[in-house]
Amino acid sequence: MLTLESDQQMKDLTNNESVIFLFSADWCPDCRVIEPFLPELEEQYSDWTFVYVDRDQFIHICAENDVFGIPSFLAFKEGEEVGRFVSKDRKTKEEIEEFITKLDQ
Repeated sequence: MLTLESDQQMKDLTNNESVIFLFSADWCPDCRVIEPFLPELEEQYSDWTFVYVDRDQFIHICAENDVFGIPSFLAFKEGEEVGRFVSKDRKTKEEIEEFITKLDQ
């Protein structure tokens, strides 16, 4: 999983990749719960580039995209948002898989 390093990198990825941004933070217990199966999801959905966005480092990006709870996911294809799984609730592997699967329909 890539780690977002700049606003420009986010713009480039958004415009040039099929990308899923994972908004998270080190201190978030619900974010730690999903970490063990993230590599498996990346392998399973290899058509997507997964990018970790540190909520604290990029709080302005969270605000611009109405991401006020973590862990949350935003998906973009060809510069357009194609899906969001945004809430403060804990997410299961099955819920995340369902979200990603629907993106390809």
